[in-house]
Amino acid sequence: MVDQNKIREAVKLLLEGIGEDADREGLRDTPDRVARMYEELYKGMDEDPAVHLSKTFPVDSNGIVLEKDITFYSTCEHHLLPFYGKVHIAYLPDGRVVGLSKLARTVEVYARRLQIQEQMTVQIAEAVMEHLKPQGVMVMAEAEHMCMTMRGVSKPGSRTVTMAARGCFQDDPQLQQYFFEMLRR
Repeated sequence: MVDQNKIREAVKLLLEGIGEDADREGLRDTPDRVARMYEELYKGMDEDPAVHLSKTFPVDSNGIVLEKDITFYSTCEHHLLPFYGKVHIAYLPDGRVVGLSKLARTVEVYARRLQIQEQMTVQIAEAVMEHLKPQGVMVMAEAEHMCMTMRGVSKPGSRTVTMAARGCFQDDPQLQQYFFEMLRR
């Protein structure tokens, strides 16, 4: 649960800490704006992916389902800077599928937390396996990290790619290859 009063106090201290006048006209309402923004950015802290993945539908087909290019925005827990990109999720149903928007909502649950990309990728894969119970799942996340591009090593345009495979995707190199082929289409 976001404590907006603590955030307002912290932002005011931060502004003062960098030498700003927190009471000047342009900054006077900034602590309140930041507190409201943080409530939105970190709403995934209180969300359970089961809410999105528990409503399933029967299916006779057992072909791969791929939802690609799911845009996400998250915040690096190490520097409190954004990272953003796309997530691709493929799963092989075991008699049930979930509405496609529910995969995107699951990404949002994990992206809207203080996070690292490696962990987020695994959390998405494990949530799909746990709640949808497919034969397998493969998740790939590609992101640009502001902690890499605007500070430190300063390498804009560099992208980090992470993957997590569970079930039949973990054990079958042909399924993994098919996943990559589907992404290129």
